[in-house]
Parts: sequence; structure tokens; C-alpha cells
Amino acid sequence: MKFDVRDLARIAVFAAIIAVLGIPGAIPIFGNAVPITAQTLGIMLAGAVLGAWRGAAAVVVFLLLVLVGLPLLSGGHGGAGVFVGPSAGYLFGWILGAFVTGAIVHAGHRRPTWWRTALGCVVGGILVIYAVGVPVQAFVTHLPLGATALSSTVFLPGDLIKAVVATLITMGLWRAYPRAFGDQVRVTPAAKVDATVR
Repeated sequence: MKFDVRDLARIAVFAAIIAVLGIPGAIPIFGNAVPITAQTLGIMLAGAVLGAWRGAAAVVVFLLLVLVGLPLLSGGHGGAGVFVGPSAGYLFGWILGAFVTGAIVHAGHRRPTWWRTALGCVVGGILVIYAVGVPVQAFVTHLPLGATALSSTVFLPGDLIKAVVATLITMGLWRAYPRAFGDQVRVTPAAKVDATVR
């Protein structure tokens, strides 16, 4: 997958968005080693707007900045240690989550629709991240997988709200400026008109 200068700019912008969403800080959950963070909203948006490869690349850029020590994760965390802690699986899951979100939203290089965007955010931005994060959390904390999965359901209401917000933002951006989505969407004159009337 080749990225041009505009792609790199979009990737940098979304890496920055993910970082900014960490400013409010993390919300600790009693009985769970992984806190609530707004940054998963950024993961959903990266995939939904940039598409699979560019969205995943934005997450990789963000995580590389975290790896070198920048305190960009919620709560001001950074450094190599976060990649071996209870949240490590979720961080790696962000990459796959953004990819799957983008693959669903932009399947067949089609313009985003509300239902495909919502589906992509739920499947990629929630289910895929949980599928990677929960087993790693169980391994690191030495807790049973079932108990870890059950405790993680506390994140579901917030993550579903993020999926709704990401869908609304994505569809609003598509109507306002479809070229922000890059060439993974085949923007035709008819599509521009369609984006303004829907």
C-alpha cells in the first residue's frame, strides 16, 4: 500500500486526534485493570474516515510515539512498559480494530453509509478490540478468561455511545467534505451531489 503526501498528512492528523482524545484522562474502573478512555473514539474515526490501511497506519504512528516515551495515552502514560501491561492487548487491538472498521465502512470503495459506518465501528471498534484485548488482559493479570470478559462488559455502554458519535461525525464529514476521505472512496460528481442532499 503506497501513501502519497496527502495520505501522510491525513494519517498524521488522525494520530494527533487520537492523542488529543487522551487529554481528558482515563477513568479507572473498580475491579478492572483497564480504564475507560475516549481514545477508542479516535480509533473508530481513523478507520471510518481514512479507510483500512490509512486508519491502521494512523494508529501505528500514534503507538510508535507512545513507544518512544511520549505520554499520549489517557492519564499521561507512555513508554515501552504500557505494551506489556494489562492494556497491551487493547493497544495492539486498536490497529486491527481501525483496519476492520475501515474495511467495513469502505467495502468495495463505496461511499460511507450510516448503517455500514455503524456496523464498522461496532465490529472493528468494539468487538475486534475486545477479542484481542481481553485474552491479553487475562494473561497478564492471571485471571480466568471468562471472568476478565465479564468484567470488560462494563465498557460496552460507553463504547456503544462512541460508535454512535463516530457514525454521526463520519456521516457529517462525508456530507460536508467527501474529499477528506481520500481515494479509498471513488468520489464522482454524482456522489458529491448525493452527499449534499442526504
